[in-house]
Amino acid sequence: MSRIYEPGDIVCLKKKHPCGASEWEILRVGTDFRLKCTGCGHQIMLARRLVEKNTKEIKKI
Repeated sequence: MSRIYEPGDIVCLKKKHPCGASEWEILRVGTDFRLKCTGCGHQIMLARRLVEKNTKEIKKI
């Protein structure tokens, strides 16, 4: 079953960010995802494949 990712959702990834947070807010969805750390606000771009592989949980808003 494929997961549905939408902007505004919170995803828990397997690895933690160096600030200690493991939850990220999805800002943009496409071939790449733009994610914002819920701990420090740092934004990153990740390939869709990596996000789908490393997601433990999706929290819908």
